Amino acid sequence: MNTNYTAIIIEHIFKNYGATAALNDITLTAERGKISGFLGPDGSGKTTLFKILATLILPDKGKAFISGLNASSDYKKIRNIIGYMPEKFSLYQDLSVEENLFFFADIFGTSIKENYGIVKDIYSQIEPFKDRLAGRLSGGMKQKLALSCALIHKPEILLLDEPTTGVDPVSRKEFWEILKKLAGRGITILVSTPYMDEARLCDKTAFILNGKLLINDTPENILKKYKKKIYAVKTSNFHKTIGDLKKYRETLKVYPFGEHLRLILKNNYAPADLIKYLQSENNEEIEVLTVEPEIEDCFMELAE
Repeated sequence: MNTNYTAIIIEHIFKNYGATAALNDITLTAERGKISGFLGPDGSGKTTLFKILATLILPDKGKAFISGLNASSDYKKIRNIIGYMPEKFSLYQDLSVEENLFFFADIFGTSIKENYGIVKDIYSQIEPFKDRLAGRLSGGMKQKLALSCALIHKPEILLLDEPTTGVDPVSRKEFWEILKKLAGRGITILVSTPYMDEARLCDKTAFILNGKLLINDTPENILKKYKKKIYAVKTSNFHKTIGDLKKYRETLKVYPFGEHLRLILKNNYAPADLIKYLQSENNEEIEVLTVEPEIEDCFMELAE
């Protein structure tokens, strides 16, 4: 392994909370200047992993290295080279936008003037509201302020724990455009998310479920590994149809997916056979299409 291109190395990390296994033998790497995504539902272990990488908690077993530094023993050095956005907004809500940024710059022995260049594209969007208390900002503005504070000391690595949760779609899109620009400047970004569509925006995506790593690969490679044929089914009665498909003898899996039902059959039956069955069950306005897999399909298959 060429460590010149490896920003983070995670080796057989375990972490338990009582009888609950939060992380179960996690091993992976993250490349410099790339966006590594961590996808999984609430309680899957993403936050625990990020807290270990941010040197806030220790693993029970295993090791993590940040730019060659041991996350357990070199925590003081690591805290100077990472920027961390926790899952919940953690800035001082009774301080203004500008006061929060000054505070974080001061903690790291720098100033807004010295490092304004790295936060300019982000901070300039909220600078007109610099005198507003952080607690009175919208979700999207809080997100940008938190990112500005995480960047003000020019970190090598950004750890962003579900930064877009609860944020409107427009702000989510803007945030990911910002991340792409930061990665283009050579900053290594680890971002956790519960959103399937955001997994496609990462250079590599790790699926985590119940503390276990299911896969870690490029979105393109993850999709290539999915070999089943998928049908999108739509009728005039969504709820009746899903019930009928669940009892169909050839159904392997069926689940809602937007305006359609996602259907996988045991023997890849032709759509004509499927339509005939649905008609026999008195479904109307039947539409059946063969579709390409999405990240969500891959995740659900791996989660079985």
